[in-house]
Amino acid sequence: MPRRQILSDRQRAALFDLPTDEATLLRHYTLADDDIEHIRSRRRAHNRFGFALQLCVFRYPGRLLQPGEVIPSEITEFLAAQLGMAPEDLADYAHRAETRREHLADLREIYGYKMFSGQGARDLKTWLEREAETARSSLDLARRFVEQCRQTQTILPGVSVIERLCADALVAAERKIDSPIADRLSETKQSQLGSLLTELVDERVSRFVWLRQFEVGQNSAGASRLLDRLEFLQALEIPTETLYKVPPHRIARLRRQGERYFADGLRDISSDRRLAILAVCVVEWQATIADAVVETHDRIFGKT
Repeated sequence: MPRRQILSDRQRAALFDLPTDEATLLRHYTLADDDIEHIRSRRRAHNRFGFALQLCVFRYPGRLLQPGEVIPSEITEFLAAQLGMAPEDLADYAHRAETRREHLADLREIYGYKMFSGQGARDLKTWLEREAETARSSLDLARRFVEQCRQTQTILPGVSVIERLCADALVAAERKIDSPIADRLSETKQSQLGSLLTELVDERVSRFVWLRQFEVGQNSAGASRLLDRLEFLQALEIPTETLYKVPPHRIARLRRQGERYFADGLRDISSDRRLAILAVCVVEWQATIADAVVETHDRIFGKT
């Protein structure tokens, strides 16, 4: 299955890279007395250092250390100062994979950290689906998921897993928005909206594209073009209640999609999604064109 990448390199770095700024180190990498007691129970210096490092990385950003991962000097110096060790003591940490596994098991037992699996993973997926309904972007949802994992002491799964989970949750959330909008439209209204994609204006462009080609006018001809579109939209009689309880950011997203697609592209997507986009555009464009008519009138009146 191809990877579903929803985050940019910069966004992934912000969520998953090890911290280097002093404020984050002080907040998440300051060791308590009981932390130091557990750390000192390790036999060798490099294992004590590695155990402390993995504990801090569990706390923030909340993931496993990767084999061969380069640790920023700001972190090694900050931890070394607390442990009374030299930053170089980390160099020999976990040459044996068994050591990492042993530390992982000990940290889970002592501090209660758990892997992303089983019932805990299923609960987080359910939580993620609910959050997707109000998330404003992929980054917003991914950030919420990472924070929830930290709060529940769940070790973050891989970046590709998080991106796939968020992408699936966002798609499911969109379907939950599309279906209620489509269900509020009668068969007649659905047919009228569908005809926007097939009816041609001047045998050149679809009625849908013609409707979205508007701007504030400078003269009576410009006002007439706006009024033609406004009257057509009003005649469709798509009530604003069609968008009842749809979050504003979802309405804005549907409108952006409608203003980006051509008729052929809209015909290729699912019927509920297509109807939701068309209904949003009709309702939203009415208000926008009405404002443009008023502004056009003011410009003409100002010139006069």
